[in-house]
Amino acid sequence: MNRGMGRRTRVVGIAGRYGARYGATLRKKVRDILRKRYAPHTCPFCAAKGTVYRISTGIWACRKCGAKWAGGAYVPRTELSKYFPKIIVREE
Repeated sequence: MNRGMGRRTRVVGIAGRYGARYGATLRKKVRDILRKRYAPHTCPFCAAKGTVYRISTGIWACRKCGAKWAGGAYVPRTELSKYFPKIIVREE
């Protein structure tokens, strides 16, 4: 059994795909961003957890209810959106 297998990216995790490039500090910052981006998110419409996915930068959708909305680049709801009431206009 190879004991070293899987230990190469224990510090930077998902950002280990960048290898030795860009420096450790930047890879740690990217790691934190990518962890938020790929974490299971809750749909603000149907409250289903883990069904939200990103279509493109800032555009999110729910697999369960089919809702689409604009959010943050890496999270469906930004920190700033918590302070403002939701204004939702649905096109039928």
